[in-house]
Amino acid sequence: MPYVNIQITEGATREQKAQLVKDATDSLVRVLGKKPDHIHVVLQEIAEENWGFEGLLTDEWKKRRSS
Repeated sequence: MPYVNIQITEGATREQKAQLVKDATDSLVRVLGKKPDHIHVVLQEIAEENWGFEGLLTDEWKKRRSS
């Protein structure tokens, strides 16, 4: 029973999340021959202040990049 955990920063729309779930499921079906009804996909949205990138919290990184 495949389990996929996708972690993203907050802000994706419901439609984007649905597409991620569909694409992950389709990929496991196509590549590994798994049955869709056995596949679990979990999306975790992480606040930008809880995600680090290039040595900075993502919200700070975005502020610096935009200035």
